[in-house]
Amino acid sequence: MRRDGKTGENMIERLKQQPVIGALLGVAERYPRLTAWAVLSAVCVALLVYEGRDVGLTVGNWLALIVATVIVSGLCIWIVSWDDEEEAENAAQQSPEAKSAGN
Repeated sequence: MRRDGKTGENMIERLKQQPVIGALLGVAERYPRLTAWAVLSAVCVALLVYEGRDVGLTVGNWLALIVATVIVSGLCIWIVSWDDEEEAENAAQQSPEAKSAGN
C-alpha cells in the first residue's frame, strides 16, 4: 500500500468522473460550509429521530426540534469557520511582510 498520497488522489479523481458522485463532490468543493452544514444537520436529525422515536412527541414537537437542530448545526459550522477566516487574514497579512523581508 502506497503512503505518498497518490492513491487517495487517484481515487478522488476517479470518483469525480462518476455522474452523481462527481456532481456531489463538485458542490462540496464549491460550497464547503454549506455542505458541512447539510451533512452535520442530516446526522444530527437522524440521531434525534432515532433517539426520540419512542418518546411520543407530536408533529409540532418534532418539527420544532428538527428546525432547532438544523439551526444549531448551522451555528456550529459558522463558529468553526471563524478560525478559518482568522487563518486566512493572518496569511494575507504575513504575505507582504514575508515578501519585504526577502528583499
